[in-house]
Amino acid sequence: MSRLGPVPADTMSEAQKLVFDGITGGPRAKGNPAEMLNEEGALRGPFNAMLYSPEMGNLLQQLGGKLRYETIIPATLRELAIITVGRHFEAEYEWWAHVNVGKKEGLSQETIDAVMAGEIPADPAEATVYQFVSDLQSKNRVSDDLYKKALDLLGEQGVTELVFLAGYYATISHILNAFEVGLPSGVEPAFE
Repeated sequence: MSRLGPVPADTMSEAQKLVFDGITGGPRAKGNPAEMLNEEGALRGPFNAMLYSPEMGNLLQQLGGKLRYETIIPATLRELAIITVGRHFEAEYEWWAHVNVGKKEGLSQETIDAVMAGEIPADPAEATVYQFVSDLQSKNRVSDDLYKKALDLLGEQGVTELVFLAGYYATISHILNAFEVGLPSGVEPAFE
């Protein structure tokens, strides 16, 4: 059970409604805002927490939307980066959600299994993204050689967006873990 209770729609302030509408009416919902809601009709995952500080929450959800839907990073590599962060922090909801998105975007089960095992994926592009994000999370730095590989793969804009993406999802992992945000009912934890 989450440490933060659900915020019912009928009790939301105007600022909270702005966040709610940005999440349920934005690209995350893809025309089906019900997918963003739990069984009680409250926002799922990290999004409910954003309602508790709506001005910051709105900025955060806007950044997340840009990083998920407007980056130049190819979708499979984006999702690989996200699950790498989720694995590092053992953020159950992040792992569950983005493994599912990753599969839809073409991320292979073999790559997902490698990330879960802490192993470098076989594909060279995936290996570069995995190592870059993993080193950034675990060592707080990336080597010059790894930086060059990422630069050759993604260019300066892409590497910059990769760093922003990893930082954003580290923040999301912190939200999920600090507030003990649970998985949807019936979903088994990956890290226990």
